[in-house]
Amino acid sequence: MRIGELQRRTGVSHRLLRYYEEQNLLRPERRPSGYREYRESDVATVAHIRTLLAAGLSTATIADLLPCMGTDGNRLIVDCPELLVDLNRERERLTAAIDDLRAVRDVLDGVISSAPPEVSRA
Repeated sequence: MRIGELQRRTGVSHRLLRYYEEQNLLRPERRPSGYREYRESDVATVAHIRTLLAAGLSTATIADLLPCMGTDGNRLIVDCPELLVDLNRERERLTAAIDDLRAVRDVLDGVISSAPPEVSRA
């Protein structure tokens, strides 16, 4: 399928699909005309990329992970046990970022709660 069809089926723009290709997340074949030819499996691959990006992973990490990821229906599963080290490291990174954000929010809550009543009604 051509890029317009992949865009229609995934809801991902041409620009992002080309970016995924630049990041080695997608590897379409090239026709003699130069047009990209995507496989049917690329529809699912794009969905997996979007899921992993939403989970906070970088495209570089996703490029390393995708070849060792499988599916169980629509759910991503780990096919290579050595991936667990990378996935756990990413989870720890996300947990640390969440903890940092909570701490910053607590500071902001303290500043907000310290406002005099006449200011806090504004």
